[in-house]
Amino acid sequence: MTYAPDITVIGAGIVGVTTAFALQNAGHRVTLIDRKGVAAEASRGNAGAFAFSDIEPLAAPGIMRRAPRWLLDPLGPLSIRPAYALQIAPWMWRFWRASRPGRHTAAIAAQASLMDLSREALERLIPAVSGEPLMRREGQLQLYDSAASYRAALPAWEARRAHGIPFDLLESPGALAEIQPGLSPRFTHGGYTPTWMNTVDPARWTDHLARAFTDAGGRIDTADVRALRQTGDGVEITTADGTRRAAQVVVAAGAWSHRLAATLGDRIPLETERGYNTTFPTASFDVRTHLTFADHGFVVSRIGDGLRVGGAVELGGLELPPNMRRAETLVKKTATFLPGFDPAGGAQWMGFRPSLPDSLPVIGRAPGAPAVIYAFGHGHLGLTQSAGTAELVTALADRRDPEIPLAPFAPTRF
Repeated sequence: MTYAPDITVIGAGIVGVTTAFALQNAGHRVTLIDRKGVAAEASRGNAGAFAFSDIEPLAAPGIMRRAPRWLLDPLGPLSIRPAYALQIAPWMWRFWRASRPGRHTAAIAAQASLMDLSREALERLIPAVSGEPLMRREGQLQLYDSAASYRAALPAWEARRAHGIPFDLLESPGALAEIQPGLSPRFTHGGYTPTWMNTVDPARWTDHLARAFTDAGGRIDTADVRALRQTGDGVEITTADGTRRAAQVVVAAGAWSHRLAATLGDRIPLETERGYNTTFPTASFDVRTHLTFADHGFVVSRIGDGLRVGGAVELGGLELPPNMRRAETLVKKTATFLPGFDPAGGAQWMGFRPSLPDSLPVIGRAPGAPAVIYAFGHGHLGLTQSAGTAELVTALADRRDPEIPLAPFAPTRF
């Protein structure tokens, strides 16, 4: 008998895999398609954080005043490749509009609602797949170089408080050392979020969910999807090897999603936050919580028995070659910030994080093709928001009202 899915999910990163599992759990026959395989892109190399307290959009008031420095510092925490500056100009214009105070406040509220749902959805998902051994519940420590940078960050902490996120503010090296011993004395202030979670390894977590999906009868195919077309009775899916059909399609192809949306006539301003990291197979420093170096735009997290040093944002599209000097810079800083850390023996990586100008994903039906549901553009929060996105997509597929309003995430908002 031929397997005939009623829903095809395109993209086997963490958002696509979690969504496929949720749809299958709701009674659908689901096929998951990816051009490379499960967790082959950004979901393999991220920091492993469920960053539910990160409700502040990248597009914040005043950020454009710092934009000229990005072009002058190719190794800084947020940079634009000079070769890409002209091409990204329309996206930057939308980014500037999203940074206006009113839109920024609305984006925080929308992000907080999705974070609340995603946290609750993750707690529902973990026991459903016996996933607790793959979780770490060790909190997160955000570190500041000076009292001035700490004070500048206080409005963001107050925004978290307003949305019910628990945290402790720390204003001495001694208070920091109680949570993370061994830090450089340059760090004088910080904020600790005790409910922050990590997975032991994002690739292992995604693979674990994919196995739960296939064990329950789901199907995963490798195929390069080139175009979509809605017909009277569903969606025609054109791949490099032929044509398929499904009653509904979910586009969760990460940084490549806008190309499929374009085949349906939708011009969605998706860009890539090119993230760099280095993974060390053994831990030369006793990291006790997820460490965020706020003034430098990167993190250090535990991955398996080792450490991963990564982050920062480079806006450079999908085609330019990686600049691994960015990964090297982060490792050099880590050796300074964590005395005793051994910077030798790491494996470098670069991944494409799909980013929209207002830091909110697109979750909703394609305007001209209602049998297609979009679920992409989560930036560096794909792992964090995967379970919540999966529940929202399932509600749309079942034609139920979603748990939160989807207007802030609509594909037509641009």
